[in-house]
Amino acid sequence: MTNTIKVCLVGAGRAGQVHAESLAHHIPDGKLAAVVDPDDTALQRTADRFGVESRFNSLDEAIDRVRFDAVIITTPTCTHRDLATIAAARKKHIFCEKPMALTLKECDEMIAAADRNGVYLQLGFMRRFDPDFQAAVARLEAGEIGRPMLIKSLTHGPGLPPVWARDLQTSNGMLAEVNSHDWDTVRWLAHSDPELVYAQVSNFKGQERGVDTPHFYDTALATIRFKSGTLASISGVCPCDYGYDARVEIVGEKGLLQIGDVRGQSVVVCSNREQGLVTPIFRSWRERFASAYVRELEHFLECIRNGSQPCVDGHDGRWAVAGVLAATTSFLEERSVRITEVLDRTASEARGVSR
Repeated sequence: MTNTIKVCLVGAGRAGQVHAESLAHHIPDGKLAAVVDPDDTALQRTADRFGVESRFNSLDEAIDRVRFDAVIITTPTCTHRDLATIAAARKKHIFCEKPMALTLKECDEMIAAADRNGVYLQLGFMRRFDPDFQAAVARLEAGEIGRPMLIKSLTHGPGLPPVWARDLQTSNGMLAEVNSHDWDTVRWLAHSDPELVYAQVSNFKGQERGVDTPHFYDTALATIRFKSGTLASISGVCPCDYGYDARVEIVGEKGLLQIGDVRGQSVVVCSNREQGLVTPIFRSWRERFASAYVRELEHFLECIRNGSQPCVDGHDGRWAVAGVLAATTSFLEERSVRITEVLDRTASEARGVSR
């Protein structure tokens, strides 16, 4: 393998363009070799923007006609398992955006395919590569605030999710599409696996915006108990309309640690008495985590080059999906759900036992 890692981007939408930007302008030892998307308009637009000549409507076609080392999957969640297993079978390393998949069975198939074919599988949990989050974790691990007792994580997004992302059948809903990062973050910070989940949801804005998807919700609150005893909450709002907001607070035995700020810059403007003080906010996730997106791809390419396991892999993605599935069962059935219930159900299905 040459020093340059060649990558095929599968999914030419917004998330795909963020990763293409990283490869094209920020990671000199990575090259965007091909773009894949079944939507010709999105395909041509993204390939033109980044000067990529090799463009295809399917991953199979791209693999047959272009040489590359890895794929970046940024397509809808319901396609991840099939694309990842195709890539693994053809010995391509896999970077998969969150959520990992719709079910734990699909997650297991992705992990098994990567292991069987000797390729790496990294999940797109970019918060693990954000300087603020990394600094906070280092201080937490150093014991500055003692053991974490309570972790509060939130992600609020400004825009209405796309149609496929609103549907539990194709995405597992907002708790997956918006809050997957929170599920991973609280587990990462707690240094423990989840044990019990309770979730409630509400729909404040759907009707006025023409959303008639069954079980649609724009507001969610989940509480989690970890095996360590740490408690956590995850809040999600989408659309929230005021901007992009991602923050975490950790209450430890000896102190408090906060990560993130609703302000996008440490700038305050006072232009007139009527308007009062004004400070910029983050308008999108692309702004808030710009450096983290670059750093996570740098890590992925370095793992390929050095033969080292990614620090956030399929097992981390699987735990996030398990949390989402437990939370979805919780709000649908209005009860607390043990994570073992979700894990046992998957194990039974794998053995062919009906429940």
